[in-house]
Amino acid sequence: MDRQIWIADFGSQYTQLITRRSRELGFSCEMLTVEEIKQRIEAGKYPKALVLSGGPNSIFDDDSDYSYLFKKDDLPILGICYGMQLIGDHFKGTVEEGEKGEYGKTEITFTSDFKIDDCPNSISAWMSHSDHITKLPQGFKTIIKSANNFIVGVKHVTLPILGLQFHPEVEHTQNGALILQHFYKEMAGLTADWSSQTMLQEAMEEVSKVANHKVLCAFSGGVDSLVSAALAHRVLRNNLHCFFVDNGLLRPQDYFHIEELKAETNLQIEIIDAKEIFLNNLKGVSDPEKKRKIIGKTFIDVFESKVHEYQQKFNIKFEYLLQGTLYTDVIESKSPHKKDGKSVVIKSHHNVGGLPEKMNLKLIEPLNLLFKDEVRALGLELSINKKWLFRHPFPGPGLGIRILGKIKSASITKVQQSDQILFEELKHFDVYDKVWQAFTVLLPVKTVGVKGDARAYEEVICLRIVNSSDGMTATWSDLPRDFFNKVSSRITNEVAGVTRVVYDITQKPPGTIEWE
Repeated sequence: MDRQIWIADFGSQYTQLITRRSRELGFSCEMLTVEEIKQRIEAGKYPKALVLSGGPNSIFDDDSDYSYLFKKDDLPILGICYGMQLIGDHFKGTVEEGEKGEYGKTEITFTSDFKIDDCPNSISAWMSHSDHITKLPQGFKTIIKSANNFIVGVKHVTLPILGLQFHPEVEHTQNGALILQHFYKEMAGLTADWSSQTMLQEAMEEVSKVANHKVLCAFSGGVDSLVSAALAHRVLRNNLHCFFVDNGLLRPQDYFHIEELKAETNLQIEIIDAKEIFLNNLKGVSDPEKKRKIIGKTFIDVFESKVHEYQQKFNIKFEYLLQGTLYTDVIESKSPHKKDGKSVVIKSHHNVGGLPEKMNLKLIEPLNLLFKDEVRALGLELSINKKWLFRHPFPGPGLGIRILGKIKSASITKVQQSDQILFEELKHFDVYDKVWQAFTVLLPVKTVGVKGDARAYEEVICLRIVNSSDGMTATWSDLPRDFFNKVSSRITNEVAGVTRVVYDITQKPPGTIEWE
């Protein structure tokens, strides 16, 4: 289906959240590079609304000609952060490099002639900028100002053009969804056309393209790979083969989950025991990116070897690889568009590259334009067991990035045991489903403690428990004191070599959810 909204990607880490929020409001949209949009416009194609994202660059460092974005007078345009500065520059306003910027939460106030239903006049908004408009562009009026008296919202007097210096797409902005909805419904005149049924239909169409081929699935048992596999199985049946690699960096709950899926679903799941290979390859490595890359490369080598053996044994030939890659996997690895993408790499993900090229397979990723909450909605449409769909996310590198520093068997045991205690108490206190993700991290420090009236000098376990809806932003979870007391007591008493338990109260951003 054609998308109503085009989102021009200028490289912001939040750009895909614009996509998510827009679809959450019921509007279809797609992210495109500015070059792709230029080509479409030159071919005479236009969306019903255009959004210009934020980005890491300054307009003073970018001499590109973006005038083609403004050629159609009646095209509704929303500029966010960098996008607002582009609007200001194009319409002959004054944009200045700020001596001081606005970052994080900032109070903003709407002017008397700009009102949004159910939205207060003053709200807290998420800022991330230094450059700003100091003189209004031609034909515009100021509609929002910040507590620092910056112009943070402008609107054209006659054209459907809106500029916002803050990010309405992030959860930290109060009533951000109402602001986006106002632009789409009141200024652009759009009607809702996106739902879980739409997502299912499109994903099924993607899988149907390979209906008569043998397809491999790099299966982890997590929400993403499970929904991908269940979706594909509807079309492929016995042509789908799932391979699960046991890298020795799993939690006790993961082993139980895989056995449960083997017993209770129709999926063909082959378990590959590769614990020793992974641990040998990781021996002595402490750098987090090196660990991720070693885990990713080892995964590819093990997977390729096993599949080659499987193909020879059963005389079959795989042509496609099915992966549960999501939007968030892609944006945190690189720009989602290979051509002139501008996003900055935060961390690498081993599930978004390498394997198809190595094995000469074509890649099929039916979920790669969806966010986690949308995947779960899709899973409900597929009638997947709810307890499987709402398991907490677990990273591809597993516990390898929850052991800071070198990975040793004893360290893995500490994290496995502490994580299992945390998991059990989350269930016991009935808060597992109330948080997005919860896990333990082994820190590379020792602290003095007392055990059995004797001095102990042992390691530290950090608890990381966060709330989020998409993984792009997150806040730490404020849980009952009794819960933390129980978890801390059990870990220091039951996990050998651990004397102290601490709690990470860092938001994302600036911190990532994982520690490595």
